[in-house]
Amino acid sequence: MDFTGKVAIVTGTTGIGRAVAIRFARDGANVLACGIDAEANEKLTSEACAERLTLKVLRTDVAEPEQVHAAVEAAVALFGGLDIIVNAAAVHPYGDAVETDSETWDRCMKVNVGGIYLFAHFGVPEMRKRSRGAIVNLSSVQGHACQRRVTAYVASKGAIHSLTRAMALDFAPDNIRVNSISPGSVATPILELAARTLSPNEPVEEVFKRFGAAHPLGRVGTPEEVAEIAAFLASDKASFCTGGDYLIDGGLLAGLGVR
Repeated sequence: MDFTGKVAIVTGTTGIGRAVAIRFARDGANVLACGIDAEANEKLTSEACAERLTLKVLRTDVAEPEQVHAAVEAAVALFGGLDIIVNAAAVHPYGDAVETDSETWDRCMKVNVGGIYLFAHFGVPEMRKRSRGAIVNLSSVQGHACQRRVTAYVASKGAIHSLTRAMALDFAPDNIRVNSISPGSVATPILELAARTLSPNEPVEEVFKRFGAAHPLGRVGTPEEVAEIAAFLASDKASFCTGGDYLIDGGLLAGLGVR
């Protein structure tokens, strides 16, 4: 994709967010990556410098309105406007509705769903100045079908699907397209957390193999593969795509679990 001259904000500086930020910058976009993990932010900054990419990193808690507003203002000040937002920042707590305390529930909703709302709230007015824009929200296959003991996470991912549709309808007159992506198991820090939580006595690589075996393609995905879908949806090649959710799940949801 050719993103020359485009300005993109990408949330999340590990896993999928990191891959998307690098993918867009390599294709010419001016990127502001927003993440809360100081170590990940520093690593991404070093990678961008090594490749001489136009990619700046700003420490941002996507659940905090003032910080999100500041991030949008920073992107506009640095690069002159805003064309693309990719919302990849997320948290993944474990527990059912009894085990999950209210603070954990609230934090999950504020990060996974509230962050998308906040970047639209502050970002869409800037996109309107350019009479176009594209927003890509990272959801999950668990917004469609879920595992046990991930109540807050799956609720947030299902909400992203509904929020994406609402935003697509509301902003279509502004020529701003809004879509979501639902990955299956992808080799990210969140999947590493899942492996350590569910199988603490087993090497992460072995757990990943088991996760991958559940997918018809027989493996877990990579963040770079998800970044390709994000790049397409944010590009002019997807100019008639809005309000949709796009699976990148190795066929996981194509079959029934009955044996």
